[in-house]
Amino acid sequence: MNPLSRRHLLRALGGGAAAAALAGCGVPAAYVAPGERAARDRSAADRRLTFANWPLYIDTDEDDKSKRPTLDAFTRKTGISVTYTEEINDNDEFFGKISPALMNHQATGRDLVVISDWMAARFVRLGWVQQMDRSRQPNVARYLDPQLAVPAYDKGRLHSVPWQSGITGIAYNRKKLGREIKHTSDLWDPRLAGKVTLLSGLDESFALLMQGDGVDVTRWTADDFHRMCDKVEKQVHKKQIRRFTGNDYIKDLSTGDVLACQAYSGDVIQLQADNPDIEFVVPEEGAELWAESMMVPNLARHKANAEALIDYYYDPHVAAELAVWVNYVCPVPAAREVLAASKDKERAELAEDPLVFPDAEMRRRLAIARDITSQERMEFAKRWNSIVGL
Repeated sequence: MNPLSRRHLLRALGGGAAAAALAGCGVPAAYVAPGERAARDRSAADRRLTFANWPLYIDTDEDDKSKRPTLDAFTRKTGISVTYTEEINDNDEFFGKISPALMNHQATGRDLVVISDWMAARFVRLGWVQQMDRSRQPNVARYLDPQLAVPAYDKGRLHSVPWQSGITGIAYNRKKLGREIKHTSDLWDPRLAGKVTLLSGLDESFALLMQGDGVDVTRWTADDFHRMCDKVEKQVHKKQIRRFTGNDYIKDLSTGDVLACQAYSGDVIQLQADNPDIEFVVPEEGAELWAESMMVPNLARHKANAEALIDYYYDPHVAAELAVWVNYVCPVPAAREVLAASKDKERAELAEDPLVFPDAEMRRRLAIARDITSQERMEFAKRWNSIVGL
C-alpha cells in the first residue's frame, strides 16, 4: 500500500506566507535559542512516547489494521509504549497546529514528528527541534544512507533522521506514448500537448524543473528560479500542460488522460502493480532525492525514548519490514541485503527495485536540493502560484 497523502502541495500563499513571516525577521520572538529547547526528560521513569506521523506510512497487520507489527515489536523489546497518531495530512496545516506552542516556548505534547524536508528546514532555522544524542543511536550512525546524511538545512543531520525517502521524477505510459522518455525537456514535445501535468506545490516541483535546465540544485540561485518559471509559463500559454496537480496525477495517468507527468517514485511502484506500461524515469539531467524526517520537538518529555525508537527503525531488519509496506526509497541501504536473502519471491524482487534501493547509476543523477530560504519564500511562492493558478 502506498501513502498517497505524503508530499502535499503548498496550495496558496496563506500557509507558506505565515510560515515565512515566522521564519524571518517579522516575528523574531519565534526563534528559540539552544539553551531553551530541552525539558527535563522523563524517559527513564516514564516508558512511553507520542509519535505523530502521516497516514498510511507504517506497516499494519493484514488481519487487524489497528496493529502495527514493527511498533508492537519495539514495545516488546524495550518496554516503551508508543501512542501513534496519523495526524499529519499537510505540512503547512501541521505547522499551523503546533507553531503556537513552539513559538511561545510551550510543549507540543509530541515526542517525535515526521515532516517533509523543506518544512523540516523551517523548524531547524526557528530552533524548534532538539539536537539528538547520536551516542544513543548506533544504528543511525552506522546505517544511514550517506547520500541523505548531509542536507543543507541540517549540517551533520544533528536535528533530523529520515523516516523514508523518495524521488521526484517523471512517470509516463510507455505503451500509449510509443517511445521512451529520457529528459525533462521531453515533457515539452508538441506531441504531448495537453497530456502533461506538473506538481502544483512549489517545494515539490521546482528542483526537477531546474535540473532539466542543467542547474545544480544544491546551489541554485534566484536567477535559476525565475528562468525556470519563465519556461513553465511559456508551456502553460502554449497549453502544453494539462493542469497542475497534487497526488491526483495518479488518476490522470491511470486513465490515460495524461501520458507523462511529474511523479513520486513510491506512487509509481503501486501504479505499476496494476499497469506494467507505467514507467518511472530519473532524467539524464537528474532528479530530486528528498526525505521526510523524524524530529524531536522542543520541550519533549520523552526525548531518550524517541531517540531509541528512531534507532530501532535503523536496524536493517526493521527497515526492511517498513520498506516492504511503504515502497519508498529506504534510507537504510543495508535493508536491501535482508530482503535479497528472503525466500519470499516478492520480498527478494523488492531488493532489486531501484525505486526502493537506487543503484549506483541512478544515484549519480540524484541530488538533494537546497531549500527555499525564509527571505526567498514570499517572492517565489507568489511567482509560482501565479503560474499554477492558486
